[in-house]
Amino acid sequence: MDRKLVIWGASGHASVVADIVRLQGDYELVGLLDDFAPERRGTEFNGVQILGGSEQLDQLKGKGVSHLIMGFGNCAARLMNSEMAREKGFLLATAVHPKAVVAGNVRVSPGTVIAAGAIVNPGAKIGENVIINTGATVDHDCFIDDGAHLSPGTHLAGSVTIGRSAWLGIGAIVIGGLRIGANSIIGAGSVVVKDIPENVVAYGVPAKVVRGI
Repeated sequence: MDRKLVIWGASGHASVVADIVRLQGDYELVGLLDDFAPERRGTEFNGVQILGGSEQLDQLKGKGVSHLIMGFGNCAARLMNSEMAREKGFLLATAVHPKAVVAGNVRVSPGTVIAAGAIVNPGAKIGENVIINTGATVDHDCFIDDGAHLSPGTHLAGSVTIGRSAWLGIGAIVIGGLRIGANSIIGAGSVVVKDIPENVVAYGVPAKVVRGI
């Protein structure tokens, strides 16, 4: 385990990612980055030291940290920060919980987090910096684009497409063959029975578009 890893983020989701990283055993977890509360530098969060904010990236690279993974839920920010990390020479790590079930032919791209109890079935393609959260299911031949977030208990039937940076709330259900547009938000507990366009908020049973973003 000679690859050193930093998690960018220091709140609840970061603790989930840290747990997965420890269980995987593929990286040495060096610490966390927190850009929102500079006063937390040098403190611990769930047993992991907060090293500072993004101003630490150059120094960390010089100390042999090779990998970085996002530990927060904001979809657009995960993509933006990952580009910054790459420009500074970091590689994006992938975190898949040992209790997740991922079919053998599934392509999981760098930066993605798959939490405990999640199931990803054959033929699915998972983009970069995706979150497939606790107990979410992705059935056969789905495509999850970069930066999307499937909240806990989300269920996708077969051949669903989730657009870039889309966010599905806890317990949302999408029936087979549909598309959720880029940057759109699906409310918790919604049942999606028709395509949802880009840049909208939709919720309900069945889900309906209620406003633009």
